[in-house]
Amino acid sequence: MKTLFILNDGPYGTERSYNGLRLARALGKLDGETVRVFLMGDAVACAKAGQKVPEGYYNAGDMVRMVGGEVALCGTCMDARGYADEDVVPNARRSTLKELADWTAAADKVLVF
Repeated sequence: MKTLFILNDGPYGTERSYNGLRLARALGKLDGETVRVFLMGDAVACAKAGQKVPEGYYNAGDMVRMVGGEVALCGTCMDARGYADEDVVPNARRSTLKELADWTAAADKVLVF
């Protein structure tokens, strides 16, 4: 099964992206599952490298690195927020709306957070 997660909310302030990343990671560990995550809008900040959070608090950047599948960021959303390619964690990369459309067409399930 191929599942696409589309995250829109920033990494902190709500738990929508946090829960989406948690589910993507858990699903990606199951046999026969392929997971892709597309970060757009404020969710591109989830993949920001060098996040420093209080002790005991989750680090969205670490969660993105541990997804276990492809992670892509909306390039337009990155530009609007001042993020360069080198600002994102390993396992994440700049992408396009065209690639999101291709991923959506190829997915068996699409989950939007």
